[in-house]
Amino acid sequence: MSPFDYAQGDIESMNKNFWTKLKKPIIVLAPMAGINDMAFRQLCKKYGADVVYSEMVSVDGLFYGSDRTFELMKFNKKEKPIVIQLFGCKPELFAKAAKEVEKIGADGVDINFGCPAPKIFKITCGVRLMRDLDLCYEIVKATCNAVKIPVSMKIRTGIGKVTGLDLVNKVKDLPISAIMVHGRSFEQAFRGEADLEAIKRIKQAFKGIVLANGGIFTPEQAKAMLAQTGADGIGLAQGVLGKPWLFKQIKEYLKKGKYKEFSFAQIKKVALEHAALNYKLKGKTGILEMRKHLAWYFKGFPGALDLRKKLVQVETVNDIKIILGK
Repeated sequence: MSPFDYAQGDIESMNKNFWTKLKKPIIVLAPMAGINDMAFRQLCKKYGADVVYSEMVSVDGLFYGSDRTFELMKFNKKEKPIVIQLFGCKPELFAKAAKEVEKIGADGVDINFGCPAPKIFKITCGVRLMRDLDLCYEIVKATCNAVKIPVSMKIRTGIGKVTGLDLVNKVKDLPISAIMVHGRSFEQAFRGEADLEAIKRIKQAFKGIVLANGGIFTPEQAKAMLAQTGADGIGLAQGVLGKPWLFKQIKEYLKKGKYKEFSFAQIKKVALEHAALNYKLKGKTGILEMRKHLAWYFKGFPGALDLRKKLVQVETVNDIKIILGK
């Protein structure tokens, strides 16, 4: 039995470019390592995410049979459409990994050209690949040739003298379906303002779907980014940490010009729902992983510091209920 057989996907989406069927603007959960597990993706879908991305999945890990890597690819049908993001630096391994992504019934495969994390940069993956546009081309070509599901990529506005537009122009003759552009350079990492003009230039140069990403924490910022870049949608990342309902608020704001804030009682309910699902999926490990989420959920409230000190020590769902007074 293949390690991929446990995945709960199906093959309904094969041979279909789901991106073209989505209503614009498309609001997606951008890939975040250590965050985008099954529980968090399901919660984001419940609150309005049109598409969810997986955590980064190593093509080398898949090739060498890492159980942890296989686990990152597990998903539930209710998360669809789901895109599995791959990282690595060898075109032939991207091709093999993409075939496995297609086999388990994921809706799309994404290539990571944007991660600035030191441990990823060190092994010539993520944004560092943008320094070698020829290698980027070979990776995209190998991936596109390997599968029939849509291939997308996540990039940054640049690294050194190489711009995101340079990369897009290099690969735009290949059948890329969507590009998510983080509006900051490698040098900026996650600091400073997003370069909206750079995203706009990429949108003008690329015929497929362009998603703007970076620095979106409010519905107002989402609307401004869409207006200023002309993008087909946005990718939410840090803005949904402790706030998965941001998808819903953005859609309300774009449609009605206003949105409802979540009350403290509603936030407690969502946090408990998240914890219960994480426990169901991962057992005690899921509760330990919830500690960081709980700190995000209860940030900025009167007395939040004392509350968070207690929440980052929880070991059971019942511990959370007691602390929250549920």
